[in-house]
Amino acid sequence: MAMANKSPLDDPETAAHAWAQYRRVMRLLLSVTVATVVIAVALLFAFNGAISVHYYIAAALGIAFTMLLGGGLMGLVFLSNGTGHDESVDNRLPSADELFGDKDDN
Repeated sequence: MAMANKSPLDDPETAAHAWAQYRRVMRLLLSVTVATVVIAVALLFAFNGAISVHYYIAAALGIAFTMLLGGGLMGLVFLSNGTGHDESVDNRLPSADELFGDKDDN
């Protein structure tokens, strides 16, 4: 039985570089998120006036959570692909044709 391929992220130096780059991208994303939330709340206040403070808190948290979660997950996808981690996966699952046979065999 063959062993799984080694991931480039198994090398501590490569992993440290990849995670440092990911943290750098996340800091940039955090800056963009804060700026976006400030602009959005300012625009909401400019067009709607003084509504409940809960409205502004909910809008700020919703925008921030969505941007940070989406950006963080996308960053992990880029990290995995960019380091070659995805290519190290050895998928030995059978194809659908092997599992279910050819549909034309009636």
